[in-house]
Amino acid sequence: MIQHEMVMSSCYGTIQEVSIENHSRIYEWEPLFTIETGKGNLETISIGISGEVYSLEVQKGDKVIPGMVLALIKEDLIASGSD
Repeated sequence: MIQHEMVMSSCYGTIQEVSIENHSRIYEWEPLFTIETGKGNLETISIGISGEVYSLEVQKGDKVIPGMVLALIKEDLIASGSD
């Protein structure tokens, strides 16, 4: 069974960088997005799964809030070897 995982924003801010593309392959803890917070800090968003980008929901310059979905990932459920 294919699982779709949501990549969500952890803060208020503006998307500064999108490091993935639709249908690209991602790996565990790879940086996916960089968000500049209202205080000028940079937050890197990653997720602990590997798989394929199913859908990008934001682009550079978009405003985000905590819990907002940034992307959907089609998890491949293949062990990556990291314990």
